[in-house]
Amino acid sequence: MSVDLDPEAFWPRQDYSRVPYRVYHDRGIYDRELDRVFRGRAWSFLGLDAEIPNPGDFRTCFVGDTPVVYNRDTDGAVYAFVNRCAHRGALVRREVAGNAETHTCIYHQWCYGRDGGLKSIPFRRGIKGKGGLDPSFDLGAHGLKRLKVDAVAGALFGTFAEDAEPLRDYLGPPVVAQIERLFQRPVRVLGYHRQRINGNWKMFAENTRDNYHASLLHEFLVTFGIDRATQTGGVTMDARHRHNITWAEAASDSPEFARDMYRQANIRNDYLRLRDPRLVEFRREHPDNMNLAVTTVFPNAVFVQINNSLATRQIRPKGVGCFEVFQTLVGYADDDAEMVAHRLRSANLVGPAGYVSMEDGCVGGFVQRGTCRCAASGRTTPS
Repeated sequence: MSVDLDPEAFWPRQDYSRVPYRVYHDRGIYDRELDRVFRGRAWSFLGLDAEIPNPGDFRTCFVGDTPVVYNRDTDGAVYAFVNRCAHRGALVRREVAGNAETHTCIYHQWCYGRDGGLKSIPFRRGIKGKGGLDPSFDLGAHGLKRLKVDAVAGALFGTFAEDAEPLRDYLGPPVVAQIERLFQRPVRVLGYHRQRINGNWKMFAENTRDNYHASLLHEFLVTFGIDRATQTGGVTMDARHRHNITWAEAASDSPEFARDMYRQANIRNDYLRLRDPRLVEFRREHPDNMNLAVTTVFPNAVFVQINNSLATRQIRPKGVGCFEVFQTLVGYADDDAEMVAHRLRSANLVGPAGYVSMEDGCVGGFVQRGTCRCAASGRTTPS
């Protein structure tokens, strides 16, 4: 299906109050998103500084559908580059993580430095004067494509655009403040989740911005007062409305008031019981009383606090109708053993089988399946 570039023909209303289903199904639109967003001037989340603490530490990730390596050099600098050999396009690093002085492609053994520069090629001069590359071949012109890298409070971002605006300007003061709040102290990784969802990548980014569904879809949240419409909370955005912070304050309503309000909406929120109430225990760690803060950074990042569970999520498109959520669970480096256990206990709310997150994974697939036939007809959904 081709992309109609005429906004008046594509969007039924110019106030963007209705979104064509086609944006979730059109391969041409998806290809343009990869090119203009992920390979364009946007800053994409790569990972955490804490994941590569030592010289030579590296991790692999994706920016859109482009495989990327980020690693630390001897002087502490972090470099990121496309994980695709300049020779034949094979993956250079096939591991998720490791430590290495260089990165060598298994196919023809082309060897790259930590900055992505090409260092050596086997038989470059041939053997006994026969074969080899042309003498004019320039190693410096055949390195791996590099990304520009910057960080806020240990959260690493990369962009393919040399002329991209500074990272802090791109994020805006509210998002910078929230990332600095989440990573107020040095962190350590507690574990990873990886989940593949049969839906369009934008659905997940939109879902984390959607306050309307939170206490309707997620019975666990509303029952135990983690996030209810009756609590004090709200949404904060950057000046250009690219990024979004959804937040709520702990114990800012009463169970009785919440029960009455939800009963008026024909919603019952008292079915569930816990054998171990520690699962939903909230321990205040900040001067504010926010127990929920979900920060969504366009295009691919979500920074999450749900009670004392802390995590980052990276959205990885895998086609027009499929994406992966890669989640990193963290705690603070100075947490004692009991606090680590509490964070991991709280983390049962998130991830592919989390008491909350499993529902977010399902509804993306429901929307994708429900709108596939409508996309070609031009039908729309309220934004």
